[in-house]
Amino acid sequence: MMTQPITPVLLCGGSGTRLWPSSRASYPKQFAGLLEGTSLFQGSAKRLTGAGFRAPIVVTGDAFRFLVLEQLAAVGQQASAVLIEPCARNTGPAILAAALHLAAEDPKALMLVAPSDHVIPDAAGFRAAVEAAREEALTGTLITFGIRPTRPETGYGYLELGEGEGAGPVPLRSFVEKPEAARAEEMLRAGGYLWNAGIFLATAGAMAEAFREHQPEMHARVQEALAAAGRDLQFLRLGEQAFAQAPSLSIDYAVMEKASRLAAMPYEGAWSDLGSWDAVWQEFGPDAEGNVTQGAATAIDCEGTLLRSEAPGLELVGIGLRDLVAVAMPDAVLIAPRSEAQRVKEGVEALKAKGKHQADTYPVAHRPWGTYESLVLAEGYQVKRIVVNPGHALSLQSHEKRSEHWIIVEGTARVTVDDTVRDLSANESAYIPIGAKHRLENATVAPLVMVEVQTGGYLGEDDIQRYEDRYKRP
Repeated sequence: MMTQPITPVLLCGGSGTRLWPSSRASYPKQFAGLLEGTSLFQGSAKRLTGAGFRAPIVVTGDAFRFLVLEQLAAVGQQASAVLIEPCARNTGPAILAAALHLAAEDPKALMLVAPSDHVIPDAAGFRAAVEAAREEALTGTLITFGIRPTRPETGYGYLELGEGEGAGPVPLRSFVEKPEAARAEEMLRAGGYLWNAGIFLATAGAMAEAFREHQPEMHARVQEALAAAGRDLQFLRLGEQAFAQAPSLSIDYAVMEKASRLAAMPYEGAWSDLGSWDAVWQEFGPDAEGNVTQGAATAIDCEGTLLRSEAPGLELVGIGLRDLVAVAMPDAVLIAPRSEAQRVKEGVEALKAKGKHQADTYPVAHRPWGTYESLVLAEGYQVKRIVVNPGHALSLQSHEKRSEHWIIVEGTARVTVDDTVRDLSANESAYIPIGAKHRLENATVAPLVMVEVQTGGYLGEDDIQRYEDRYKRP
C-alpha cells in the first residue's frame, strides 16, 4: 500500500511588527529576506516537499496573493490551492477553512498545519518527526508538535506532557501560557515540558469535526464562507460577509485546549519562530565576541551585538557596542538593547501615531508585475525605480493629476501611449501626458528596469484610472 501523502497548510498571515523595520505590514517577515537566498515562507515550503507530501494549501490575505505564487515559483513549487482571507480572524478560522476545503475532497486526507515564518534547519529531521506521528493522526487524534526547550524562554507557550513519553506522540496534560522567568526556569529543570510550536497534524475530517464540536459558531460561519467562495484567477476568495462573522480565536483557544483526542509530538532539533531581533541574533550564530553582522555591517570592539544593514550603499559601523541591536533600512533605523527587543511594537505604534508611512510600508513595493521603490519624493515630483518581471505588464491606465517620464535603463519595454505602441531599449525614454491612456509591458524573458519621474500637484498611488488589468485589480 502507498503511504497516504500529507498536505501542508501554510499560514501566511501576520503583520510582521516584531522584526520591524525589516518586516512590516506591507511585507511581513515570512516574505522578507531574513535568510540567505530564500524567505522564511520559501524555506517552509521547501521543508515540506518531496516524497510523502502533496503541493501545499496556502492561506493568506489579498495583499500577498501574487507574492505567494511568485515566491513559490522561485523555488520550483506551486500551491494546490491559495485561500484568500477577506479579513484577519486569527489562526482558528484560517485552519478551519483549509480543513473544510481539504475534507470536501477526502475527510481522511492528512493535513500538516505550519506557520510560514519558522526556522527549522534540519528539514529531514523534522520530516522524520512528522512521519513518526502519521499513524496516530490517521486514527483521528489531533497531533500538536512541541520543541524540546534549550533555555528558560518566556516568549513561548509550553506543552506539559503526560506519562508514557516515547519515540512517537505522547499524552498531553495541559497547555501552559507564556511563563514568567522563574516559572520558565522551573519547567526547564523539571523536564516534561515542550515549547508550543503551533504546528499540527490531523486528518482534515478530524480537524473539522473538532471545530464543529467545540466552536459550532465558527464552524458554521467558515462553512458559509467556503460555500460563498469565488474563483479569482488561481485563487479561492472566501465569502467576505460570513468569514468576517467568524469568532477571531487562535486554534489553541478555539479547539486544542478543549479537545479530548489530543497528543504531543516532541521534536528534538533546532527551531525558532524568529519572534524578535534577539531570536535572530541567537539563530544566526554569534561569533567569539557574541556579535552577528549581516549585510554591509562592521563591528569594532563590540560584544553581544547584532548589526544588520539592508540599505544598498549604506555601511553600518558599530564601535564599542554592548548587547545592542542595530538594523538599518533605506528609510528607517532601529537601535535597541537586545534585552528590549520584544518592545519593537511600541516603536511601530509611535510611528503610526505620528502618521509615518515607515510604520507599515516597506520601502520596496511588491506588485503582481514586479516591484517599485521611491528614490526621491519632494514637493511636485517623485522619482521611482521600477522593475517589471518577464512576461508581465502594468494595467492600461491614466492619471488625472500627474504626468510621467519613463527612462529605460535595462531590458526592453513595450510602451503604449494612447494609440501609439513602440518598443524602447536602454537609454531611450517616453513621455506620458496627464490623462493619456498608457501601459508598460515586458514581453521579453529578461527583467525590465526603468526610472520613472512623476511631476504634478498630487502624486498619490490612488491617482489611477484602470481600463484593463490582467490581474483583475479594481
